[in-house]
Amino acid sequence: MDVENSKAQMKKGILEYCILSIISRGEAYTSDIIEEMKTSKMLVVEGTLYPLLTRLKNDGLLTYKWVESKSGPPRKYYQLTKEGERFLEALNQTWNELVEAVKKLTISTENK
Repeated sequence: MDVENSKAQMKKGILEYCILSIISRGEAYTSDIIEEMKTSKMLVVEGTLYPLLTRLKNDGLLTYKWVESKSGPPRKYYQLTKEGERFLEALNQTWNELVEAVKKLTISTENK
């Protein structure tokens, strides 16, 4: 069994949640999202991020606006919609439940 593949699948499963969480703190430019993910050791590449952002926008969870840039083309800044905020709230609840369940299931028998 390939542990690296299992680790990648775990990260992939929470990528949407992490991206929505980043954007929930304020308007976010794609490179800022990538940098924050990298800083948190959740590596993501543009080839993964752009299609995910497009899907989240098409699902009504995100919107964006174009902002002129002093050093190049305009930039697209993403923000959550009201529906996106509700969706993220549901993901937060599910995440907290999962964390507690995993803690209970993975605790050493010595600590029980």
